Amino acid sequence: MADRWIHSASDRERGLPGLAGVEHIGFTVPDLEEATRFFVEVIGCEHVYSLGPFRSDGTWMSDHLDVHPRAVMRELRFFRCAGGPNFEIFEYEAPGQEARPPRNSDVGGHHLAFYVTDLDAAVAHLRRHGVRILGEPTASSGPSEGQRWVYFLSPWGMQLELVSYPGGKRYEADAPVLLWQPSV
Repeated sequence: MADRWIHSASDRERGLPGLAGVEHIGFTVPDLEEATRFFVEVIGCEHVYSLGPFRSDGTWMSDHLDVHPRAVMRELRFFRCAGGPNFEIFEYEAPGQEARPPRNSDVGGHHLAFYVTDLDAAVAHLRRHGVRILGEPTASSGPSEGQRWVYFLSPWGMQLELVSYPGGKRYEADAPVLLWQPSV
């Protein structure tokens, strides 16, 4: 499958010209007010600004967003969570809309991970807020040794993760390229 994108390094320039990083991540939620309360009050993100609604009597929605032409994006909201990339949430109304979030094993499955400096304190905070934690914090092995993580669910069932590696990960000792990480 990857062959269709780049035939060989000599055939094409690799990568996007001017790529500077991930600017934002976006996802759809069933209730914008509930999601805003969760991300602001429980997670600690900051709501930055909102836009919308957006709708079209033509094909703009399908041409530009690959959604049903009569889909209505009620509103979108941008958030900032400390030093990570921005993210936006949308609330749509659309014919044939799927209401169940995809699982990680589904095509299009995803999760949003939050780096925390104290995983145990963050898990205790989520539990005090009645958040469903999936299992117990797990210590990674192999190249990710030094990291601990745990998944949890938003009130609408979206998969989220807490991750922490205050002493770094094992792969960093001799890696020519390091993964992005927050400066804490």
